[in-house]
Amino acid sequence: MENLLEVSNLRTYFYTAEGVIRAVDDVSLTVRRGEIVGVVGESGSGKSVTALSIMRLIEEPGRIVGGAVWFAGRDLLVLSEREISRLRGNRIAMIFQHPQSTFNPVVPVGRQVAEVLEIHQSIGRRQSFKQAIELFQQVSIPDPEQVAVQYPHELSGGMAQRAVIAMALACRPDLLIADEPTSALDATIQMQILDLLESLRRRLGIAILLITHDMGIIASMTDRVVVLYAGRLQEEAGTRDLFTQPLHPYTIGLLGAIPRPGQPRGTLAVIPGTPAWPTHLSAACRFASRCTARERYGLSICTQAEPDLILVGENRRVRCWLFHPEHRSHTPASPDLLSIQGSR
Repeated sequence: MENLLEVSNLRTYFYTAEGVIRAVDDVSLTVRRGEIVGVVGESGSGKSVTALSIMRLIEEPGRIVGGAVWFAGRDLLVLSEREISRLRGNRIAMIFQHPQSTFNPVVPVGRQVAEVLEIHQSIGRRQSFKQAIELFQQVSIPDPEQVAVQYPHELSGGMAQRAVIAMALACRPDLLIADEPTSALDATIQMQILDLLESLRRRLGIAILLITHDMGIIASMTDRVVVLYAGRLQEEAGTRDLFTQPLHPYTIGLLGAIPRPGQPRGTLAVIPGTPAWPTHLSAACRFASRCTARERYGLSICTQAEPDLILVGENRRVRCWLFHPEHRSHTPASPDLLSIQGSR
């Protein structure tokens, strides 16, 4: 299956009074046609900045300082503002974390969806509004004619998110970027929105880059997973492989923090320490200060140099000294680090 999106060595920095924040630092990933790829990590790991960089929506003091973002054979980072505007909302669409912030508060939601069609598809005002109502039907909005004339503040969170999805789908994009699409919704509405995204993928063949901190959503929705920490890609694997044989100690920590049925209160695993401070990153592994595996196997190099991202299997990459050939003799023979996982 061909790559629809290919992000190569992307770097996005924010220049602040406190110093340079390397929010996205040499991140590479791919999304194939019709595939759902998850991007997961703690707050501040670079997930949302990666998405905004792909869309060319980074604002000052942020700046994309390196890399390439190839979409359907074109590098988005070298396109003119006019060229990227033609793609944005047309062939690439984005669902933002807070649906209400997507809409103009003084324009009915149906008219705003219709405007997307008018701009990108050159459709007349009446026909575009009719198609907006049809889009509302496709995303299971009840009484779409009534909702189309309502203002954003009149919609519930779940209804607003469906309307945002309708807007994103207006031009039948090839790629949909969903940034925490369910974080502000209750559990029941979350499941409805996720089911909707999955059905749209199956029905329309849309590729989805799904950004979330929720490992449960990653497990149920995605084909492949990219794990970010402190702006760096730490592990990439097929979803099943990642959950059955996580490699990077950070990934293991994220999985260990998932609540499980019947788990006693107060026994939820946590990753020790605090995330790396983005303006004070050393040459060491960015996870070293929080890594129990480093302590267990006595790898002093973890605090001296950052490992490269290496291929450890078919379509699987990991950034960890435990998997570099020169250090494998000091670590478990099995690449799944079962002894570390046993502490989860």
